[in-house]
Amino acid sequence: MSLKSSSNVAVNTHELILEISAEDFNKAIVNAYKKEKNQIQLKGFRKGKAPMSIIEKYYGEEVFFDTAINDILPAEMTAALEETKLDIVDRPQVEVVSASKADGVVLKAVCTTRPEVNVPEYKGLKAPKVVDAVTDEVINEQIEATRKRQARIITVEDRAAQMDDEVTIDFEGFKDGVAFDGGKGEDFPLTLGSGQFIPGFEDQIVGHKTGEDFEIEVTFPEDYQMEELAGQKTTFKISLKEIKTQELPEFDDELVKDVSEFETVDEYKADLKKKLEESAQQKADAQFENYLFEEIIKNLEGEIPECMYDQRIDREVAEFEARLAQNQMSLDLYFQYTGMDLDDLKATYRDRAVSEVKLRLALESIVAKENITVEDSEVEEGLAKIAENNHLSVEEVKRFINVEDYKMDLCVSKAADIIKESAVVDNSLAEKKEEETAE
Repeated sequence: MSLKSSSNVAVNTHELILEISAEDFNKAIVNAYKKEKNQIQLKGFRKGKAPMSIIEKYYGEEVFFDTAINDILPAEMTAALEETKLDIVDRPQVEVVSASKADGVVLKAVCTTRPEVNVPEYKGLKAPKVVDAVTDEVINEQIEATRKRQARIITVEDRAAQMDDEVTIDFEGFKDGVAFDGGKGEDFPLTLGSGQFIPGFEDQIVGHKTGEDFEIEVTFPEDYQMEELAGQKTTFKISLKEIKTQELPEFDDELVKDVSEFETVDEYKADLKKKLEESAQQKADAQFENYLFEEIIKNLEGEIPECMYDQRIDREVAEFEARLAQNQMSLDLYFQYTGMDLDDLKATYRDRAVSEVKLRLALESIVAKENITVEDSEVEEGLAKIAENNHLSVEEVKRFINVEDYKMDLCVSKAADIIKESAVVDNSLAEKKEEETAE
């Protein structure tokens, strides 16, 4: 095969004209015959014994053309791409322009190439970094959560039901005096205030005691899924059978010893405050980084092939399907449960895929601008960490990871560091963003 021409026919699109000589094509046809003859049976010949000339006479001279072209094309296409130095991002679309034993084959390959993008500004960007204050109120909320995790459930006999109680009820719903389907339950556990039932239902149980039978009136929401009940006033007959509540332990030194490695409340609080402050700082750092990256994406210049987004979405779907499989669920079953289809699922990943592709291209552009490189020692150190975390040897990791791609990952990380380290904190932007979000 020889490359006859290479031309840029559109943005991110190259057209290659390739030729296969008559000699090479005829050799490929003979090989195709040898590969496929055992599947061909003609009258008068045992299966696989019909001569090539007879098969061509019966089915036409072109009978082995497709197989011959497909056999010879991959290696030659690779050679053509190496010769042109094209960096393609999708499988070339190949069209047979002409093919004959006498003249060989002429092919046209349309290649989608990696886009050239530009990041006009990436140093000195402004972004907010607001670190949430760790107040006594925040600390007490965490302590209250700890108490609730250690709470024991007790049955209430001496008071009426309150919000946050867990009650056991029998209930039946009526519309215009007639019981409706799906409106009945027995020995139903319900945490008051959980929002498990329609608005107004749980509120009206508050104030009633164990053993009481009573009625409540509620109006179903206008957008309720059962059309016959949407917006309708109904009556529920309720029998309150049991009330339970959480009994929280005192937060004292004894509880601290039970739930932590500390001996006193003061030690526990000091450690809790330190961890909350670290978490607040990490959250602020992450938001700072996300804001900067959003600015980079927003200002990115260049046209990006749609196929790059599609490939990223397909990868996300494949990873999601793998996670489902770990939980013994198939993608088809997931679609049955959710009412979604593959297009719906892909649509949920669209915005994220666009952002990820744009950011990666932007960072790779910065790598080139800054002439960022990595030392072999950095690569080996990184691979060693991956090996350690996955209980593998470095050689095993190299069999799963493309080392050149990993080098670029390290370079991209350095490009991201340049953006973050040169950025300027401007907390007035946080208020502006909140206003825009509210609008």
